[in-house]
Amino acid sequence: MPSATSERLATTLCGVPLRNPVIAASGTFAYALEFATILDLSQVGAIVTKGLSREPMDGNKPPRIWEAEAGMINAIGLQNIGVRAFVKDKLPGIQALRTPVFANVFGNAVEDFEEVVRVLEGEEGLAGYELNVSCPNTKHGGMFFSSDPALLAEVVRKVRAAARRPVIVKLSPNVASIPPLAKAAEEAGADAISLVNTFVSLAVDARTRRPRIGNNYGGLSGPAIKPIALRMVHEASRAVKIPVIGLGGIATGEDAAEFLIAGATAVQVGTASFWDPRSVVRIARELDRFCRAEKIARAADLTGTLRLN
Repeated sequence: MPSATSERLATTLCGVPLRNPVIAASGTFAYALEFATILDLSQVGAIVTKGLSREPMDGNKPPRIWEAEAGMINAIGLQNIGVRAFVKDKLPGIQALRTPVFANVFGNAVEDFEEVVRVLEGEEGLAGYELNVSCPNTKHGGMFFSSDPALLAEVVRKVRAAARRPVIVKLSPNVASIPPLAKAAEEAGADAISLVNTFVSLAVDARTRRPRIGNNYGGLSGPAIKPIALRMVHEASRAVKIPVIGLGGIATGEDAAEFLIAGATAVQVGTASFWDPRSVVRIARELDRFCRAEKIARAADLTGTLRLN
């Protein structure tokens, strides 16, 4: 029987042991504890929390989600309870888990990222951080961290200096070229990069002639973005030496294998968890089945084995 915790799937990420390379993506798995009654969290490779900011955020006005033809558009607006409430109300439960948990961190200024990490550094129970840089820097006229290598490098350097834990940088696909951003993150001290975040998109109601999303534009995720995400993961993996975590439309174990082949060390599952909350574990089991069928001793042996024409 395929297993989510077979020896074939065991790997490490930034020095953190993982039972398998399938990770629950930020914004799709709450603060981890909410899924404890639905599946065995010890079978999940790792979990990334909802994004955490300095202060609580209410998020965008509804409607916030629209099911597209081959995926989902969302504009949640980074709703979260704030880092201090997270430490008080969520972290004690997370500390009891046997699964590595990474805190997703975001802000609208470098100081915001630093402060959130500073608060978390005073606590135990986290494996590391994932920086969501797909935010506008309000001190630089709204320029997005994710689209400017210099701004990206600045926030990574500051967080790296403040953090004793591994720092993963989550890159946006809404850029002209991904390699310069991947290199900037690596050179500034990132321990790994994850990509891709969602694509800016628009859904229209033809009858009302209004957007389907309350915030007008939203982020497209799901199977529709998988081929573009694969391309970007491959490009990034060739540009840097640090691990790459691939995400974007992964719904099956074979999808996960494709991302590993393209250059990823691990993968994240997001939208599939909305369709099936047990997807993360199911996909890990399917990856184990794939490796056994293809006579692959370790899933990690797939990483970077794409044969270009």
